[in-house]
Amino acid sequence: MIKLSSKIEGQHYQLYKLEQLLKPLGYSIGGGWEYDHGYFDYKIDDEVGYQYLRIPFQSIDGQLDSRGATVQLGKPFLLSHKYQIGVDDYASAGAMSGTFNQFQEPQDPDATVSEEYVHTGQELVKELENVLATN
Repeated sequence: MIKLSSKIEGQHYQLYKLEQLLKPLGYSIGGGWEYDHGYFDYKIDDEVGYQYLRIPFQSIDGQLDSRGATVQLGKPFLLSHKYQIGVDDYASAGAMSGTFNQFQEPQDPDATVSEEYVHTGQELVKELENVLATN
């Protein structure tokens, strides 16, 4: 994980409006959200794992699933997960096995982020700062 400095850190937005601004740019709300916090994720790449720019947010007024919820943005960071190699070679095709083995654990959940992705992440943060500053 690599944290990236940004002018958006600490800024407040209505969650609905933030979603309307970020989704067209390619961001989605990550699956690990709770009622009081969550993440906007931008998939940078998915070769031999996946690399994301992640924008954390925390509810400051209302639960995230309630109308008019306001959130505060946290410090953006890059996240890299490297998949296990060869896991699918041993997977069974049975219905019961598929129920338990459909998701593989990452080989390295905090893999090194290459310099290429750091640069891309910094550019994405600049774009995000510009979009949010004008709205």
